[in-house]
Amino acid sequence: MRRRYARELALQVLYQMDVGKSSSEKAMEYISEQCDEQNVIDFSASLVQGTVENMSKIDNIISAHLTSWKLNSIAAVDRNLMRLATYELYYCEDIPSSVSINEALELAKIFSGEKSSKFINGILDAIKKDFEVEN
Repeated sequence: MRRRYARELALQVLYQMDVGKSSSEKAMEYISEQCDEQNVIDFSASLVQGTVENMSKIDNIISAHLTSWKLNSIAAVDRNLMRLATYELYYCEDIPSSVSINEALELAKIFSGEKSSKFINGILDAIKKDFEVEN
């Protein structure tokens, strides 16, 4: 399975829903239009669905780790990358936390930039540490 591609699609869908205010149905159609590999579609859709269903808790977790920022003032790509990775950290037990963070950083380098990847890394690392203490 091409999980990085599935995460990329999930990020694009979350971005569409966040910035473009697309409905979840319309945004999910995008995944099927972009890919014909069912396992990629299924993984991407599960990431989007899980992130959206847990958005309030995920946003609270991220916000608790932002010292000088408000979540809505962060670039939309960065915000949605952190949402996606935080979903994986908290809800996808089969994915090692280091993989979730690394994948988010790689996507940040593609879609956002080097400075953003450092910022995202700091936030996600703090979230990971707190999650490990809680569990």
